[in-house]
Order: sequence, then structure tokens, then C-alpha cells
Amino acid sequence: MSTLAPNETLFASNTPDAEATSSSTAVSEPRIQDDEKEKQQPPPADQIPNGGFHAWLQVFGAFLLFFNSWGIINTFGAFQTYYEFNSLKSSSSSSISWIGTVQGFLLIIFGLVGGPAFDKGFYRELIAGGTIFLVFGMMMTSLCTEYYQFFLAQGLCVGLGAGAVFLPSVALVATYFSTKRALATGITAAGGSVGSVIYTIVFRQLQPRLGFPWATRIIGFIALGTLLISLAIMRSRSPRDAAKKARKLVDLSAFQSVPFNICVTGMFVAFIGLYIPFFDIITYAQTHANVSEDMSFYLLSIMNAASALGRIIPGLLADRFGAPIILATLTIFSAILVFAWIAIDTLAGLIVFSILYGFTSGGVVSLPVSTIASFTNHLGQVGTWMGMAFCFNGLGFLIGNPIAGTLINTEKDDYVRAIVFAGATIVGGGIVWWVLWVYVTFIKPKSKS
Repeated sequence: MSTLAPNETLFASNTPDAEATSSSTAVSEPRIQDDEKEKQQPPPADQIPNGGFHAWLQVFGAFLLFFNSWGIINTFGAFQTYYEFNSLKSSSSSSISWIGTVQGFLLIIFGLVGGPAFDKGFYRELIAGGTIFLVFGMMMTSLCTEYYQFFLAQGLCVGLGAGAVFLPSVALVATYFSTKRALATGITAAGGSVGSVIYTIVFRQLQPRLGFPWATRIIGFIALGTLLISLAIMRSRSPRDAAKKARKLVDLSAFQSVPFNICVTGMFVAFIGLYIPFFDIITYAQTHANVSEDMSFYLLSIMNAASALGRIIPGLLADRFGAPIILATLTIFSAILVFAWIAIDTLAGLIVFSILYGFTSGGVVSLPVSTIASFTNHLGQVGTWMGMAFCFNGLGFLIGNPIAGTLINTEKDDYVRAIVFAGATIVGGGIVWWVLWVYVTFIKPKSKS
């Protein structure tokens, strides 16, 4: 993991000797006032906490931000199935998937703007604005009846809101940890899985009883309550007056970093196919494996629940062995599971697939965050570099599911071409990340010596 440059020190702390001296001698009133001010200031920027109540409180707040960003995005598979058989049954699967992929794309691509805003200290504004857009979008979705209305409300409005709250969740936590960064970001990313499990169950249980409008509104109310908690407890380590210095939307120095270039290439390729199983597992189970409607929805919840563990446990391994090798290994395993999906046509097989793929793909989602953060030279770059990196996996996410939708032959329940497409792109991302591991482990150390 990277360490911060000396010039990143923003505050000076008292030494034990100084404290002992001040306690044993009379201190003037100005000195007392100075000590009061020092106590109120945050820790020095070059002394990363790596733990403590305040640092882990940020992890909890970020967990809730992930809960309502990726948690809602990962629930779209449930919405897509409902739309295909109800509200938008006259639209193609590919057309409907554009709502979810645009939603996810905006979540990710917003980092390009949100990154510099975070670096300038506007993390609270990002969370507050995102909360308004996300909740408003869900409420408007509950009133929609036409395709363009769903696209605007759920695709654009919810996507922008989710993007505004997503970046602070990863960028802020990364500034509180270095030695435990992968674990902290893994716990944070697990919020997305937990959120999608809860929201999928809420939607499935309430939609038949209360109808689509109120099921969607209740999801919006849950999001509002949990996002307000994050807004209340999250704090940035960078003082706003220092962070207000002008910063470009794009830090071109990132592209001078070979590891950064390799990593974002892998992110783009892998994310083309990574979320295809999350979008299509429900309809695949119903049409290809004759699974009941109730159980097919729970397959998505199972996949997301396993993804929560996949975002935490690999983080522990990454802190010990390094994020690139764990990331590359999990990506290859994810691809193998996707190819095996072709032969699965029973409920038991789909349950096993959902558990294993959820776990491995969870690590693929969370580990790029700590990997990118380790390439930065100081705190001021974290938000911008992450925002730039997210643009690459956002582009992959945007095009992957609509392409898969065109490859699915719904008349014959034939998913083979879509599954092969997903597996091939995930393999490609894994190979690129193996190249990253080779570079940072063997080539880069030699170039420095």
C-alpha cells in the first residue's frame, strides 16, 4: 500500500514530553487556548488512523451509502423481471436492461465529477444531493406507466443520485486506512450486497400485496432513513479550506502510472460481463430451469448475500498477499463459474452457482477500489483517480447487459451466446489483472533498483 508524502502533513500533534511539561508547570491563558484548538483539529494527514472508533464509524456510514447505491442497482434484476411480464411486456429484454445499465453507468461515471468535488471537501453536499435525487427518483418510478418514464425516473434520476452517494463511500474510507484498507473497503462494499438482498426481498414480498407503486415507495423510504444516518456521521479527514484549491476533473498524471493504466483496462473488460448473471438469473431460472417465481427471486438474494462475504473475506487476503493477485484469481474463478452456468438447468445447481458466483464476483467488485488507492501519491488524488477509474468499469457495465439481451433468444430460452459473451469478457479482465500482478510484483521493483 502507498504512503503519503511528507508535504501532506496538515497539522502538528503534541508529543508526550510536551504534554508532561505542560501538566507540571503553570501555563498561560494563550497557551491553554492554543492547546484547545489543537485538540479540536483532526489527526495529521500523514498519520492514517487504520482503526479506532471514528475510523470504523466512517466504514459504517459508507456501508449504508453502498447499501443504497449498489444495493439498489443490484436489485434491478427483480425490477426487470417484473417489467418483462407486466408494465413493459411489450418492450424487449435488451430495451428494459438499458434502464438498469444506464442507472449503473451513471452511478459509476458520476465519479468523474464527484471525485474532484470530494477532493475539494464537498462530501456532505454529495451525500445530501444524492439522497434527494435517489429518493425522488424512486418515488417517481412508483408512478410510471410508460418506458420513457421508467427510463427517466429509475435510469437517470436514481442513477445520478446513487452516483453522488457512491463515491464518498469509497474515497472517504480509503483516507482512513492503509494497512487495513482492503478489509475496510470490503466491509463498505458489502453494504451493496446486503442492500440488494433486503431490497429484493422487500420488493418481492410487498409487490403482490401492496402493488408495484407502494413497494417501490417503501424502498424509497428505507433509502431516505439510512442515507440520513450516513449524512449525520461521516466526516472527511481533509480540511475544506485546504481542499478548495482548484482541481481538474481529470488528473492526467494518473495515465503516467503504468499500474493505473493496466488496472483500469482490466476494470473495463471485466465489468462488461460481470453483472450479466445478476440481471438475468431470475428470468433464466423461470424460463430455462422451470423454477417457481418466488424461488427465482430468492436466487438473486442468495447471489447478493454471497457477494457480501466475497467483498469482506478477499479483503483480508488482499491485505496480506496484495490486492492484484487476489483480484486476478477471483476474476478467473468467476469466469469459470459463468461458463459452467451453461450446463445448469436445475434449482440445486442454480443455488450453488448463485452462492459461488456471488462470492467470487463480490471480490472483483470491491478490490479495485483499494488497488487504485494504493497507486496514488497523496490524499488529494484519491477521489479524482477513483472517479477516473470508475469511468472505465462504468463503460463496461453500460454496454454489457444490453449486448447480452440481444444475444438471448427468448423464444427458445437460449442463453448460451449471452453466457459465453459474459464469460469471455470476464476472462479477459482476469488476464489483464494477472499482468498487473506480474508488473507490480516483479517488473516495477526492478525498475526502482
